[in-house]
Amino acid sequence: MKSPVALIGAALVALYTLTISAADGITKLISQGYAAPQLFALSAAMVLALSWGASRMQRSAGAGGLRTRAPRAMALRAGLTVLACVGFFKAFQLLPFADVFLFIGLMPVIAALLSGPALGEPLRREAVAALGLGTLGLFCLLPGGLSAVQPGHAWALMAALTGTGSMLCARYIGRIETNALAQVFYPNLAILVVMGAALPFVWRPMGLADLGWIAAYALFLFAARWIVTVALRLLPAYVATALMNLQFVWMVLIGFVAFGEVPNLGSLTGVALVIASGLWLVFAEHMPRQQPTAARA
Repeated sequence: MKSPVALIGAALVALYTLTISAADGITKLISQGYAAPQLFALSAAMVLALSWGASRMQRSAGAGGLRTRAPRAMALRAGLTVLACVGFFKAFQLLPFADVFLFIGLMPVIAALLSGPALGEPLRREAVAALGLGTLGLFCLLPGGLSAVQPGHAWALMAALTGTGSMLCARYIGRIETNALAQVFYPNLAILVVMGAALPFVWRPMGLADLGWIAAYALFLFAARWIVTVALRLLPAYVATALMNLQFVWMVLIGFVAFGEVPNLGSLTGVALVIASGLWLVFAEHMPRQQPTAARA
């Protein structure tokens, strides 16, 4: 991989962590008063409107649109995205931000394990070492060890598995087409269909302030999903997901300012190791690959 591509991809992932953390903060706020279908149905409708408007602008410029050349992979990505949304909603409802990040931090490890069989992207030796460092850091993130496991942790694990699968699908689709907007539109269409079916059973009246929060959530989510789709074309999935661990910095700030949550020393130590592993992965991807001696000869 050429170094400018890796650096651009890393910058996009860093921007993604900021926008998705803002969306997660709103999720945690809304989850205390409303059911998941109400948040996701309304926000998905708003994201679809933004996607449709952006596609019209692209079509007027002679490019883009919402067509996809990978309908099966897109359908799988859409289904996994729905499951990840539900899982993270329940996790944010039941757990502090720092505990949820434990499972967000697991995503590069899961991506690394699946990238080989799913995408044909074998790990480099440096990447294996970096992932080992990140795994060590994860053990510091759960206070009390396995005895502290709660239902929220099960939701978070499900979200991490399905969210990673959705990102692997995004990278696969990115090999076939460059239309990032389609990868925003169809997963949100699936969210609207699924959550809209449940909406009549859980609807609660909303004030203008809460509607404003959902509109902000939709805007951040639209930007985040568009940005990460482009980034996943430029970086291997396990590198991109490892860089996403920088999201913890924003989550700590949001958790402290908005919810009064302060991570303990063990959590901070673990996060430092996890973030270091992500930076190591990017450095390994940035370095040129060495060919075997026989090949060089």
